Order: sequence, then structure tokens, then C-alpha cells
Amino acid sequence: MPALMFGTIKNKLGETLDYTFHESSDNCRDLLIIGHGVTGNKDRPLVVALADAVSACCINVIRFSFAGNGDSDGEFRDCTISKEVDDLQAVLSVVEEKNYRAIYAGHSMGAAVGVLTAAKDSRIKFLISIAGMVSTEKFYDTEFGKEAPDTDCMWEEPDCPLSSAFKNDLKGIHSTAPQAAQITVPWLLVHGNADDVVLIDDSREAYSLASEPKKLVEIQGANHVFSEDGQKPMIEAVTGWLQTHLD
Repeated sequence: MPALMFGTIKNKLGETLDYTFHESSDNCRDLLIIGHGVTGNKDRPLVVALADAVSACCINVIRFSFAGNGDSDGEFRDCTISKEVDDLQAVLSVVEEKNYRAIYAGHSMGAAVGVLTAAKDSRIKFLISIAGMVSTEKFYDTEFGKEAPDTDCMWEEPDCPLSSAFKNDLKGIHSTAPQAAQITVPWLLVHGNADDVVLIDDSREAYSLASEPKKLVEIQGANHVFSEDGQKPMIEAVTGWLQTHLD
């Protein structure tokens, strides 16, 4: 697993993005990029398990931490969906330089990043949303509406300060529904019906707006991070869909 297969990846602010590359086959030119959710990083169990499973299916994978998360450069308080779109485009640029066909899978807020990017960047050829956030303003109000930006933290995690930049960005975007209607590449949406962080209604709305080919997989009893019994069916949904759609 050569850690620096793509050299140093920097966003447009010059911040280095930490990543891990799972090389599956020299002959495979498909590559899955995995983006994590808010307060996450590339080493979260869901991300690692998905990367390992997809790599075992002879598809290359790169999992990375958005700037300000994990071991990537930057400050967590500067993290926003809009800034993470720039991070993803930096990763897409190096993937393109290596002549890979890009697939993007995002979890939670990382899925919102994927929709906003895929709506305007044709380098994403296949899109996967896992417990994807659509109603960004509603998410902020539900999870952090009673907290004080620039004073409190997200979910009482000291390393995850709640910033005005984050609040303003989520409220400014309001919803990724308009961009969902613009997605033209094959799109898989996977969501647990027991998710109490991002409600399954978000994926149902995005699916209703998307163009064909599209698929929505609802996993009974699965929570937001697909822990315990939720992980296997989530991974099976993703790997099965990839094997069906990739030439």
C-alpha cells in the first residue's frame, strides 16, 4: 500500500491532504475516492472497511482526510462544505494526472461535497452517497442550533470547535437538492432507516430528483455510521453496484 503513490496532494491554499492509497491492480484504471463526514477522517472504521472491501474487488481506492481533519494540514474551525469541495477537486486533479477514472463515495457531509462537486466537475464518472446530507441548513439547526458558534464544540468534542464559518456555509448552501437534480452520472445512494443524524428523507429526496441511472438502497436498522450489523449490507450494496456498473 504505497502511501505516496500520488505524491504530495495540496489544496489551493497549499494545505497538504493526508491520504492512503489501496492499489488493487496495475491493470485497473478505476479508482474510488472516499471522503468522510463531519468530525471524521480517513481512518474511521466505516471508511477503512469500505476501502478494504472495494480494493479486494480489484478496484483501486484512495481515502483522504479533508483539510483540518485527521493528519491533514489546516484548522478544523475552517472546515466547511465549500472548502471541502476544493479539497476534493485537488484530489481529482492528481487522480486525473495518473489517468484513472474517478469514482467518488462520500459519507454524510462528505456526500454533500460529492454532489456539489459532481454537479459541476465532469471528472467524477460515478457517484456514491452514503448516509448523504442534503438539507444542510436543517442539519445545522437540528444538531447545533442550541450551540454558540466560536464558543462551543460539535457534539462536545473539544477538538471539533463549532465555527461561524461552518454555520454560515451550511445555511448559505441550504440544500444540495438543486445540484442533485443536475447529476447525470450513475448514482448510488445508501442510507440506514435508523439514522438519527442525517434522516433517510435526505436520500429519498435526492433520489427523487436524480436522473437515471440511479439506485437507492435502504438498510433496515442501520445507524448513521453503519456500525455492527449495518456495515456488511452497506459494503455489499457499494461493491455490488460497482461491479455491475464498471466496464
